[in-house]
Amino acid sequence: MAMLLKKVWESVSNRASSCSTSSIDSVATPLSHTESSSSLGDFDRLPIDVVLQIVKLVGPKDAARLRVVCKSWRLISDPGFPIQTFSSPTTELSFMRIYGQRVQARGAVIVDGGSGYCKFGWSEYGCPSGRSATFLEFGNIESPMYSRLRHFFVTIYSRMQVKASAHPIVVSLPVCHYDDTESARASRRQLKDTIYAALFDMNVPAVCAINQATLALYAAQRTSGIVVNIGFQVTSVVPILHGKVMRAVGVEVMGVGALKLTGFLREQMQQNNLNFESLYTVRTLKENLCYVAADYEAELYKDTQASFEVPGEGLFTLSKERFKTGEVLFQPRIAGVCAMGLQQAVALCMDHCHAAELAEDDAWFKTIVLSGGTACLPGLAERLEKELQGLLPPSISNGMRIVSPPYGADSVWVGAKLIGNLSTFPGQACIDPAAPGAPAVIYNEEAAGKKPNSAHMGS
Repeated sequence: MAMLLKKVWESVSNRASSCSTSSIDSVATPLSHTESSSSLGDFDRLPIDVVLQIVKLVGPKDAARLRVVCKSWRLISDPGFPIQTFSSPTTELSFMRIYGQRVQARGAVIVDGGSGYCKFGWSEYGCPSGRSATFLEFGNIESPMYSRLRHFFVTIYSRMQVKASAHPIVVSLPVCHYDDTESARASRRQLKDTIYAALFDMNVPAVCAINQATLALYAAQRTSGIVVNIGFQVTSVVPILHGKVMRAVGVEVMGVGALKLTGFLREQMQQNNLNFESLYTVRTLKENLCYVAADYEAELYKDTQASFEVPGEGLFTLSKERFKTGEVLFQPRIAGVCAMGLQQAVALCMDHCHAAELAEDDAWFKTIVLSGGTACLPGLAERLEKELQGLLPPSISNGMRIVSPPYGADSVWVGAKLIGNLSTFPGQACIDPAAPGAPAVIYNEEAAGKKPNSAHMGS
């Protein structure tokens, strides 16, 4: 397989001649970066010219086998930008010509990094160009943070195959250091200071850093509301008014996140003697088979068996594990976690917002936006609304609306993309290191709270 990759790479690098159309009819249809009429695994991410060269050299069967080394292909070949492909397969192929277009391309780099997974891409895209496991804990402010942050961003730019100095960047910040104490504020300032320092040392022309909860709210076409972000390790309930996090009101945090749900499902599968090779298999089953029951007790007496085939692992059949996994959010004790349930955390946040009287009416916090990949579990929004109706008085619950992640697991990334596509970007929410008297930390939540698109955003 290594020799096969080497042969392909040498062929592409040497500008191999055009291939015969008779052997590539099945893949010669034009492909876009986000949509394709055929499935070639990670080859869908390559320009069609590169795909043609690969298929010509190794043949369709061996090209399909190369999917097992898709991570290697992503590192060396992923364009990371909607590069214009050549209309004719006879056009001479040049990586320099393909990648060179990116310097002139318009748009901003979008990076949504968290403690679990990172999504990166361009504001001109409808979805991220690439995803990877995050090898950096953003919330950790120990002394090596600068070097780890710099390594993180250098790796992202390397994978996107673009110079850092060519484009401004929008970075999402995890909602960490939740309290409104002086110590928490200092920690947040230090984190942003270090991000700006790392990026400016890489000659990035402008940086915009906005927290993930606000970006998820923007993706739902709102600037005020409560964001329930089910993160990798914890779930945070964040009240936001006009784009600003109301930390004085209180950010509620529960110690249950996506990792806990995946771990609970793994334990259930092991107890039922279901064999699997990796946690990736468990996560795939969680994403495709699990759901949240409207009535947990009633669901225990139903036949809930369903199957899903994981590529390379085989067919898996789950039953009660399907809804028990999602129930951990509402009853953490079944997973051995001593914490309040999601419904209790949201109800507490809404009660605090009501008591604070920050606006003329209570409408601003009655829109609750779910965020995160685990928040996409079917039935979650309906169950949460049902639980809140039973916990809250009518004066608070009337008019309440639960919004599922508007763009699925990519909602935060899309919110950042909206910022990057503003006609005024880069502007008030960004910093240019060459600007006279530019402060060390320029992030201004009031400025960032301005509606990204007043023609389409609601309050």
